[in-house]
Amino acid sequence: MAALFGSRVRRLRTAAGLTQAELGERTHVVSTRITQIERASGAKPTFELARTLDTVLGADSLLVDMWPYVYREAFPDWSRAFMAYSERAVSIREYAAQVVPGLLQTKDYARAVLRLDPLLSGEQQLEERVTARLGRQERLRSPDRPELWVVLDEAVLRRPIVSHAVMRAQLHRLLKAAAEPGITVQVLPFDQGGHEAMGGSLTVLPARGRRGRLQRRCRLRSTRRGTKGVKHYALSYDRLRAASLPPLMSLDLTSSPS
Repeated sequence: MAALFGSRVRRLRTAAGLTQAELGERTHVVSTRITQIERASGAKPTFELARTLDTVLGADSLLVDMWPYVYREAFPDWSRAFMAYSERAVSIREYAAQVVPGLLQTKDYARAVLRLDPLLSGEQQLEERVTARLGRQERLRSPDRPELWVVLDEAVLRRPIVSHAVMRAQLHRLLKAAAEPGITVQVLPFDQGGHEAMGGSLTVLPARGRRGRLQRRCRLRSTRRGTKGVKHYALSYDRLRAASLPPLMSLDLTSSPS
């Protein structure tokens, strides 16, 4: 897809009678960056750059529409499959063991969390990932938005992985989200002790006319669907919900976690 994106940029640039240097000047990047994009080499273009290229070249949203598929090529197969499936899910049930789920993260919190990835190649890749993560949140504002049910381990609220100001804004975002229709947030407190999902986070994604698919992150780095595996983890998730604080009590703990 990156090669197709690059060929479209080259074709549009040529049709507009622009050199790579001229296009770079109009999009506020160096000419070598345009060369990289057209040759599908180097870092993937950011969403902002794709949008600027689309505007300057008069692509009528073609480049903007292609960008998510270009970006996904940077992810492993299991992650791309999961993202594609989540876009069709009618509900999302997620247990978060370490950090706030991406669908509910603020921009600053997302940046701080993604920066912890030891495989991160640099600031540009970081911003690409932040943009992509925030972009996936748009589904929660769409007419066909899924029902979202989130169980947060208490560690998510207690562990100081971001600054106090960033965490305060993130907690405010959680409280605001929990007040929206179709979104439920619960907290699994420490005093519940051990549980069957301690090895990693868990997401269950039921879809219309399909068997549920889930992702067991951290431990398996894979997606599964159908029959026994999904049923087992779906039941595990139901037990996590039952062990968690009721939504109103969860909101109280979220508003004052310390």
